[in-house]
Amino acid sequence: MARDEQLKQRWDTLVSKISDRFGEGDTLDLEAIIYLIGVQELGKIKKRYKKDDKVNLMHIAICRLLEPYGYYEFAHFDNDGWPHYNIKEQLPPLKAGEQSVLMKEAIVHYFLESGYIE
Repeated sequence: MARDEQLKQRWDTLVSKISDRFGEGDTLDLEAIIYLIGVQELGKIKKRYKKDDKVNLMHIAICRLLEPYGYYEFAHFDNDGWPHYNIKEQLPPLKAGEQSVLMKEAIVHYFLESGYIE
């Protein structure tokens, strides 16, 4: 199976599985899945986050997702338990479609590592 085809299959499986669990009948998009990963990484499940917190949660997720690719490294947890990352290498300039593929690949890798999907 071609790499792109395998990524698409795994992505579709993941979106379906996560949407069934968290989507309340809706199909979750890339941003919603990144947000959920941020909540998972923070480890503080709340019903409501402020807008600034939501942006920070997505930032945590992106750093965590791109850490295995060498772009970020975990630095520390602050006094409130929020993880912080250092930039190891700047992301190369990517077109919107390329960004989307990179994030989908990183998300699939994240959930493969955790055993959530196969």
